[in-house]
Amino acid sequence: MKGAVVLLSGGLDSSVLLHWMRRELGSEADVRALSFDYGQRHAVELDRARVQAVRAGVREHRIVPARFFAELVSGASVLTDRQASVPDGRTLPDAERDQPPTYVPNRNMVLLALAAAYAEAVGVPMVCYGAHRSDAYGYWDCTSDFVRAMNAVLAQNRRQPVRVLAPFVTMTKAEIIRTGVALGVDFSATWSCYRGTPPACGSCSTCLERQRAFQEAGMRDPLA
Repeated sequence: MKGAVVLLSGGLDSSVLLHWMRRELGSEADVRALSFDYGQRHAVELDRARVQAVRAGVREHRIVPARFFAELVSGASVLTDRQASVPDGRTLPDAERDQPPTYVPNRNMVLLALAAAYAEAVGVPMVCYGAHRSDAYGYWDCTSDFVRAMNAVLAQNRRQPVRVLAPFVTMTKAEIIRTGVALGVDFSATWSCYRGTPPACGSCSTCLERQRAFQEAGMRDPLA
């Protein structure tokens, strides 16, 4: 069957990816969105995921309760440990940039594995997520090497192997924004800030990356 399961956080990248997959696969394809409530401090992103799923017209959007994950890794990431402070992106030491405090241990591997199980169960051949080149500096699970390794494992399936795709993995965030503009994505209905309390703080690493990307794209961020 022609279709895909898209990991949809409600952030900028995954929202553009969802609309892009709907266009690429066509209106008859079985496109589904999967979001996870894993105890992230910026759970406000899930409200944006609901909006984007409706606007993209997916067949199904499921928000999976997975707060056990935050309990397992609590203390290892500022995104799952609400007692820790999200650092200012401008003052993050260079020594921490290759794996910053906002990295969540094995999050992408775990969520992609669950998404692959769901895709196999419903007969959809692939899972897509919004990894991109601008994230590769600090997140090893947002790289082409990681995608190849995941697919090498999934290919061991004897009946219905599911493939992981990262269509934006060679693109910058600015290029993703331009793609979203062409698709008519409403960026005001996305969320990026790691501190998680509206309005966006404008100083955490993901806020700064978002601001920089909109500037490079020659656009104004509607959340600025």
